[in-house]
Amino acid sequence: MIINELSILNYKNIRQTEVICSVKTNCFFGNNGMGKTNLLDAIYYLSFCKSHVHTPDSRLIRKGEDFCILQGIYDYNGKEEDIFCSVRRNQRKQFKRNKKEYERLSEHIGLLPLVVISPTDSDLIRGGSDERRRFIDMIISQHDKSYLNALIQYNKAVMQRNVLLREQRNDASLYDVFEMQMATYGLQIYEQRNMFVQTLIPVFNEYHHLICDAGETVGLSYVSQLAAGDFIHMLKDSRAKDRILGYSSVGVHKDDMTMTLDEQLMRHTGSQGQNKTFLIALKLAQFSYMSSKVVTKPILLLDDIFDKLDAERVEKITGLVSGDRFGQIFITDTNRKYLDHILEAIGQDYSLFKVEHGDVRLMENKTNQ
Repeated sequence: MIINELSILNYKNIRQTEVICSVKTNCFFGNNGMGKTNLLDAIYYLSFCKSHVHTPDSRLIRKGEDFCILQGIYDYNGKEEDIFCSVRRNQRKQFKRNKKEYERLSEHIGLLPLVVISPTDSDLIRGGSDERRRFIDMIISQHDKSYLNALIQYNKAVMQRNVLLREQRNDASLYDVFEMQMATYGLQIYEQRNMFVQTLIPVFNEYHHLICDAGETVGLSYVSQLAAGDFIHMLKDSRAKDRILGYSSVGVHKDDMTMTLDEQLMRHTGSQGQNKTFLIALKLAQFSYMSSKVVTKPILLLDDIFDKLDAERVEKITGLVSGDRFGQIFITDTNRKYLDHILEAIGQDYSLFKVEHGDVRLMENKTNQ
């Protein structure tokens, strides 16, 4: 899958632009704050119906305007897909596929697989367990609709149980109903997450070794309360304590994925360069996993990822993403000379754009015949 044309109107600081994309590599350079990340965020939004940097829909619209519009024309394994999105102030956002509006946005998730590597990935290491659960859930949901449904139903059941807890209700039959739902959907989520992490580990280790030859030992592991026993019994046993707390303290909504360097937690011991290498290897492993699960090759977004990395690691990453296993790539950087060097090393079709105050201008285009 590739995106051939991207149209943006009033999205963040981008007033209006139309980008004709290269089928392989698209590079965007410009100073910080000019709109490079916003452009990649628009591509992300067309895939996931939300901003990668968690910007509320009300703040997506350019200051002084009443709406924003995104449109992408995709080549999906030889078939054209037209994806349109409009966001209006104080109104429900609209998503259309080939001019037909979705009844539910969840129907769109997974159609346009995409992997993004950006500075915000540091939240996976530095942030709380919710960041790492969101990372796992987003990946699995792109190819498994039953998993996405299980997440939705599980979260509803947790919310309903929490209401009972906060209201200090003692009706055991009501607790039984919601706890049975939590157990049914929670077990499905647990098994899928565990299987995903186990599948990801060897691919992640391979990529980390290819990028870094420093002899570092990295690790991933999935941690869940469900591994310790029967979920339904744990829920019943925790009722008294949870009524005091006012929330459900047991369940897959407490799961985590530990990340280690030389058997120590990354957030405690990793340098900036080590953390970045770890995260890039993790995201490339995500790309490999998704490529094996979906019917089309995902798009790869690389947002200012080469800062804090030595030249050797940059060269290795560049060599990896230019290979046949990767498809269309979008790269941003503040330094054009840096991008010129990367494009020369890749040696494939590319388009080079300058981004300035939200305006996107094509500078160079190369097509191998």
